[in-house]
Amino acid sequence: MYAESLACIREAKDFVTRKWHKFPVEDHKDWEDMQKRYDVDTPGRFPEDFFQRCKELNYRDYPLILSINGPFWQLREWCGFEKLCMLMIDDPDFVKEMANFWGDFVYKMLDRVLAYVTIDKVTIAEDMAYKGHSMISPKMIYEYLVPVYDKWISKFRDNGCQIISVDSDGYIAELIPIWIEVGINCTEPVEVAAGNDIVQYRKTYGRKMAFMGGIDKRAIAKGGKVMEEEVMRVVPPLLEEGGYVPGCDHGVPPDISWPDYIEYAKLLAKLTGWLK
Repeated sequence: MYAESLACIREAKDFVTRKWHKFPVEDHKDWEDMQKRYDVDTPGRFPEDFFQRCKELNYRDYPLILSINGPFWQLREWCGFEKLCMLMIDDPDFVKEMANFWGDFVYKMLDRVLAYVTIDKVTIAEDMAYKGHSMISPKMIYEYLVPVYDKWISKFRDNGCQIISVDSDGYIAELIPIWIEVGINCTEPVEVAAGNDIVQYRKTYGRKMAFMGGIDKRAIAKGGKVMEEEVMRVVPPLLEEGGYVPGCDHGVPPDISWPDYIEYAKLLAKLTGWLK
């Protein structure tokens, strides 16, 4: 169990934002204690039937997706968002130490897994944007995150992984060029309310970037003609070119009624060939 359990997350019955009461890394002493929890060789880290599971996965007939926390996401889990941003200014060497530590830990875990299994898609969880801008500057991304991305992406490519995706909420227009530069070729969920236009992104970046999501959840909630116009705005142009998996631009909120969601799903199924 990670020390994040100190946060006291309320038990949720739906998709909600976590509520933190205390973050586990408040100073260098906390960080020393935290590192002890990330020993790759800790007994129980891998299940007893790990090799059998890997063997079975190599005979699968479905895509295999690996999800990992990106360095920004993981450091925010340890330190808290505001604290992490302050540390990037006040104690950059500490941030680099934590980022590199996380990068190395994940890399060692990948060594154990990718030695026996080929992955079809990797999703890097890295929420790093507000409604209008990135949470940190491009300079900070290059300084703290890109060295970790470079190391991981090289490992994924060597394993034959074709799709490397970043999952980030918020406005991602200023992040996409950096992601493409480091070798990331897919992003999700492309929130419309944050100002993202998935159709325009395709025009701008062509096949350098694939997408998942991008259909405005607010339009789905309104249903009927509004929903249909939104789906038709997004899906046919991108689907025809490929490199796109249509879907709601984040978790499906409770204001989307079940009947409206059924109509939305039927329309997607027809457009993608699942229904005639």
